[in-house]
Order: sequence, then C-alpha cells, then structure tokens
Amino acid sequence: MGNPIWEVVQFRKKRTDEDIFKILKNVPTFSELNSKELSEVEKIIHRREYKKGEPIFRMGDPGLGMYIIITGSVNIIEEREGESATTLAVLKDGAFFGDLALLDESPRSASVIAGENSEILGFFRPDFLDLLYRKPRLGIKILFSLSKVIGERLRRTNEQLSALKANEGYTNG
Repeated sequence: MGNPIWEVVQFRKKRTDEDIFKILKNVPTFSELNSKELSEVEKIIHRREYKKGEPIFRMGDPGLGMYIIITGSVNIIEEREGESATTLAVLKDGAFFGDLALLDESPRSASVIAGENSEILGFFRPDFLDLLYRKPRLGIKILFSLSKVIGERLRRTNEQLSALKANEGYTNG
C-alpha cells in the first residue's frame, strides 16, 4: 500500500497540469493547438508566484515574452518621469499580456505590477525561438495564431482612433 500523503501530492500535480492545459487552451495564441502540441508548450512554460506590489516587468525593460495569469491580478501602469503613474488596465485570471515580445524585443510600453498575490505563467522568446527551430510546424501554428491576435488588436485600435477622430470633428465643427 502506498503512502497516502504522496498520492495526494501526485493527484494535485496531475490536476495542476490539466489546469495549465485548460488555461493555455483559453489563450488565443494557443487555442488551436491539440493536446500533443500543448504538451510541447507546457514543457517550456515557466510558472512563478508574485507578491502584491511586485513588478512583473517595468516600462522600458526589453520585451522577453508573454505572461498568462493563472490566479490573481495585475495592473498595467504607465509610468512617466515627473508624473504620477496612470493605471491603464487591470487584468485577472486567464488574461494574457506581453505577447508582442514574442516577435521583437522592443522596450515595454508600460509596467505590469501584481495587484494581489498572483500565480503567472511565462512563455519567453528564447524558448519560443528554440521551439520554432525544433518543431517548425508547431512554431508556425503559434506564430499564425499570434498574428491573428495582433491583427485583431490593430483593427480595434483603428476603430477607436476613427471614433475619436469622428467625435473630435463633431465637437470642433
């Protein structure tokens, strides 16, 4: 008969892996992947806990990769020298951010600070590039999904800019 304490730990680990798959499946970048492909991604994903108030990254830092919130929340903050910080958004469980850094290492356009104790997954550019070389079909599938996400954001931004411009013309005209 096995030790019941270790059986519980093994059960929890298995549940956590299943939960990670479910979380990844809900992120558009990974939503089209099958379980075998998700397993490959899971091997290179990093898990970390952040305390409330701890920075995940700061505005101006080089982009290293994307993040997915398992539990908790983060504040997206614009910090300008000599000005008070502006909270641009609050993201919670299941949300993702920083995905553009998978494509380039441009400086971060905002800071991200844990709004509460949070558990976060990191999917980093060097690991992704390695995956792209090792498993090109999988890497291309992820790149294609990523491009759809970024394209959708660009479309929404254009719509918002058009609406602002239309409103500006209305109030100034």
